[in-house]
Amino acid sequence: MLRTLLHQTADALNEALAEAKTVPVVREIGRVTHVGGGVARVRGLPGLMSEERVELAGGATGIAINLEPQEAGIVLLSEAARVTAGSVVHGTGRLVDTPVGEVLLGRVIDPNGRVLDGRGVLRAGERRPVEAAAPAIMDRAPVTVPLLTGLKVVDTLVPIGRGQRELIVGDRQSGKTTVAIDTILNQYRGDVVCVYCAIGQRGTAVARAIDTLREAGALRYTIVIVAAGEDPPGLQYVAPYAATTIAEYFMQQGRDTLVVYDDLTRHARAYRELSLLLRRPPGREAFPGDIFYLHARLLERATRLREERGGGSLTALPIVETQAQDIAAYIPTNLISITDGQVYLSPDLFHKGMLPPVDVGRSVSRVGGKTQLPAYHRVAGPLRLAYSQFEELETFARFATRLDEDTRAKIERGRRVREALKQGEHDPLTPSEQIAVLFAAAHGLFDQLDVAEVHWAEHAVREAVRENLSGLARRIDHGENPTEDDWQALARSVRGAVSGARSSAEGQG
Repeated sequence: MLRTLLHQTADALNEALAEAKTVPVVREIGRVTHVGGGVARVRGLPGLMSEERVELAGGATGIAINLEPQEAGIVLLSEAARVTAGSVVHGTGRLVDTPVGEVLLGRVIDPNGRVLDGRGVLRAGERRPVEAAAPAIMDRAPVTVPLLTGLKVVDTLVPIGRGQRELIVGDRQSGKTTVAIDTILNQYRGDVVCVYCAIGQRGTAVARAIDTLREAGALRYTIVIVAAGEDPPGLQYVAPYAATTIAEYFMQQGRDTLVVYDDLTRHARAYRELSLLLRRPPGREAFPGDIFYLHARLLERATRLREERGGGSLTALPIVETQAQDIAAYIPTNLISITDGQVYLSPDLFHKGMLPPVDVGRSVSRVGGKTQLPAYHRVAGPLRLAYSQFEELETFARFATRLDEDTRAKIERGRRVREALKQGEHDPLTPSEQIAVLFAAAHGLFDQLDVAEVHWAEHAVREAVRENLSGLARRIDHGENPTEDDWQALARSVRGAVSGARSSAEGQG
């Protein structure tokens, strides 16, 4: 019986082997010749593609950057403790990619798609290469739809449109991240998908930003990509491209997206480190010769598509850090020349308590008023004139002992305009609230108040607009152009609110 059973088993195995169809797989196998500092050099992969994903020992992954006749330079995208000289490496035949899709909303991941929020496995059905060609010129549409930040000084004087690339530039600890986070918070209507990309940041800073988004309920429409300072430089290099790919998925579906790159200074430094380790010739400030192309090919992917292409948009808010207010440094000037304008945050204004510390004179939006709601046009001109006259006269007034009445009046109005432009952290305002407050400041309705009373008058004006002019406020927020009667009604309501705030202040005094 045992012999019979053995024969039956052998026959079954022979039948299974005969039916089995084996397909030979051709795979190039290379060897690591050197590893260190987040890069590896390998030999034996003649068919390797540029930007191809490679696999190394211990599950480590990398991206092929340098392709030379005898060897290839690999940038590691993960920890490679088990990778040593002589380790086996092989190509995958596909480019470095990242997961995309609706399932990413509300999640915190790294550029590889590894989950960082502890909320379980990410089940993304599609992955796309992190590098992609920018949309063709004929596929782009003019930028005409506003992207409201909720910040009075930005929406009125430095407007941003959907599909624009607006640089946020300033010294360390001047509020750059706060401006970007406030812009994300103001998209609470959910019609804009936001991607926050943290590059080389400290873990505590990233955690603080995520907590702010979670507490405000903004994570429901936000995706967070993190390549922290302790991660390999290769991961920091890939991070902004992965964030752009994720945003492009939604843009190609006809949706509006916003990407914040925080920040590209650290991104450039990570690329410089990798380039030097790969023995590329250094140039100015030891950056490689293609440092301009590094950011140009990234930011050129931000655009607004024509209706025939879906009509989606990708708005980019890159952040760059300056040192000692030197906006003429190498990386800042590169980015200023690539983008469509910049919001400059001045440390001098920051120390004076002007928050957000936007320097109106150095900030510019090359799209301009084309993206503004019609109601802003009525207040933007007088406001900019009053503020620019004030800044010029304030400098000369320090050296003058006596000033004429007209000059003194312009200075006093400018001080109240500056006070009205102040705004608390994480406190975005609707367009109607902004316009009411700035209308009052630009037309002298705050002139009879002390500077310290402007803050309370502003709250009174905002409350009066919400309660007494709810219909007008709704029309302004929806982009309608107020009539002359509407402006007169707004002026009457604002005067009443200012008078009430002044009487209340005097009663408390």
